[in-house]
Amino acid sequence: MPKLGMEPIRRAALVDATIAEIGAVGSLEVTVSRIARRAGMSSALAHHYFGSKEALFLAAMRHVLSVYTAEVRAELAGLRGPRARVSAVIRASFAESSFGREAVGAWLNFYVLAQRAPEARRLLAVYQRRLHSNLVHALRPLAGAAAPAIAEGAAALIDGAYIREALRAGPPDAAAATAMVEAQIAAALGEQTKRSA
Repeated sequence: MPKLGMEPIRRAALVDATIAEIGAVGSLEVTVSRIARRAGMSSALAHHYFGSKEALFLAAMRHVLSVYTAEVRAELAGLRGPRARVSAVIRASFAESSFGREAVGAWLNFYVLAQRAPEARRLLAVYQRRLHSNLVHALRPLAGAAAPAIAEGAAALIDGAYIREALRAGPPDAAAATAMVEAQIAAALGEQTKRSA
């Protein structure tokens, strides 16, 4: 008989192992048995908790997105002023929890999964809408009607930074990625200021 309360612990261990395996292999071509072995349990138990490899991938994706959401909330907590809020969203996008080597690999592979799995596509769409909405909300007082376009450019740069980091050797450079997006926003806001002057 299984111990009470073990299911959430085992599920979390399998999700963490899934992210680690995807990050280590660099693709979705990992087996449930390999994930289960990393989590210290049998593949039968992994199948019992999740039912399929895709369900396990989706659970990992939900976890990555919830960690990102928590990072954004933590960065935004107590901030005043729109420019500070823009910077907070950018910092959260490159936090260690989302921009570490394994997490970068997982994010990119979730994009691949979204091409064939409707639920993964839906989850990524939720993430993209939240990122865009957070940026537009902070940018609107600074850029007015140009806020959505600036936000779209910043979001594309954030996604692009993940792709570049996945192809680089060594640990991801969050400071460089943050500086790149900040420079784009500063340039866009400077152009907006000149137009309205």
